[in-house]
Amino acid sequence: MKVASVAVFVAMQTLIKAAGDVPAGEIVFFRSFFAIPPILLFMARRGELRSALATSRPFNHIARGLVGVTSMALGFFALTRLPLPEAITLNYAQPLLVVVFSALFLHETIRLYRWTAVAVGLAGVLIISWPDLTLLASPGGLDDQELLGVIAVLIAAAVSAVAMILVRSLVHTERTATIVLWFSLTATAASFLSLPFGWQWLTPAQSALLIGSGLCGGVAQILMTQAYRYAEASVVAPFEYTSMILGVIVGFFIFSEVPRMSTVVGGAIVVAAGIFIIWRERQLGLPRGAARKLVPPQG
Repeated sequence: MKVASVAVFVAMQTLIKAAGDVPAGEIVFFRSFFAIPPILLFMARRGELRSALATSRPFNHIARGLVGVTSMALGFFALTRLPLPEAITLNYAQPLLVVVFSALFLHETIRLYRWTAVAVGLAGVLIISWPDLTLLASPGGLDDQELLGVIAVLIAAAVSAVAMILVRSLVHTERTATIVLWFSLTATAASFLSLPFGWQWLTPAQSALLIGSGLCGGVAQILMTQAYRYAEASVVAPFEYTSMILGVIVGFFIFSEVPRMSTVVGGAIVVAAGIFIIWRERQLGLPRGAARKLVPPQG
């Protein structure tokens, strides 16, 4: 189920990228609104529909939603400007930043091994993005679309890590389905705030692609949630990195994108660091499962 959820998320990203240069806020609307029907069907099947939105912490949900939708918009902006493998791989910085922010904001004890893994992982991120960052030294470099994409996806990863910290607070009192539904509704409503910045009329093909991306997002969230019901987070989580393989395959065959050597080398370093952090937390018996059961906000 985890591998299937990753595959469907990659399909979602592929559909968004195939839709072309669509405003990020407009993409957020389609991704969020059309994810709701599959989630509602799943909740109805489990008999949870009546109490789907029941919560004593609505403002916490809204705060998490606004932070999450910011990350989503930045991630979609980057997706329209970067090769698919690079956009996927750079987003792997998120779990590394969760470790940093957990220490800063939740005062969790982070030991030397995990700090080392975070440092190594961030070095991998620098290797991936270095060819684009060197454009900063050239005249007009700041206008380069790939450079803007790199900056956007890294900010998205940082904002997403903040959203995960908010999720860790919610998980103590809220059900996963409730958190997911509140997020989808908040993201849909927040997407309309981008209307003054310019939405565009879509072709029928673009509309179909974006509706499909929303449906894929909802299905992928359900598969991910179910995956963690059948195995421990430390067993399931490393399979997230199969998205790098799928991203390379899809990027090559659909978009004719060949990954750069810096993406391959840096991606391998980031993946190794992420898997080490998961393994280390398993060894220490840290309660990561509750937070891991939740859907990443950029999904």
